[in-house]
Amino acid sequence: MISNLEIRESRPSDAAGIEQLYVDTFPDEDLLPLVRGLLNLGQRAISLVAIREKIIVGHISFTFCHVEGGKDKVALLGPLAVTPALHKQGIGSALVQSSFKQMESATIGYIFVLGDPAYYSRFGFKAEDKVTTPYPLPTEWHGAWQSLKLCDAEAPHEGKISVPEPWRQIALWTS
Repeated sequence: MISNLEIRESRPSDAAGIEQLYVDTFPDEDLLPLVRGLLNLGQRAISLVAIREKIIVGHISFTFCHVEGGKDKVALLGPLAVTPALHKQGIGSALVQSSFKQMESATIGYIFVLGDPAYYSRFGFKAEDKVTTPYPLPTEWHGAWQSLKLCDAEAPHEGKISVPEPWRQIALWTS
């Protein structure tokens, strides 16, 4: 574990710090509507923060979803942010690894992510072709839709992932 780093579930009092983290980390993207929506999902999402010296330096969210027509519980990882000045120090990895334990406790068998394969492959994510995204992805994002099997889960059947309202913004999947 990274020294002086605490990882815990987020609290309502963390909202302003989490929002500022996304503004700082992704200045060219407006992720605030998504982040706010996910923070308000309650038991349908898990939100973890990384704190160093009483300051939020990282955040990760997982949304509970399902594959249309299936019964298996799956989760969508994202968004994930780390203070830009602290990139490449293991904070993002610590958040991902900590959250996997929470996913297993919640009996989540598969995790999906739309992200950089070079980053997420280090955790075991592989390109996903049986479960599809809510909207068609741009061709140049080939390989960015990925999944990871946790525990002894059976593979979800083929179909489209069904996501809650905050994830139903087409721009999140196409731009």
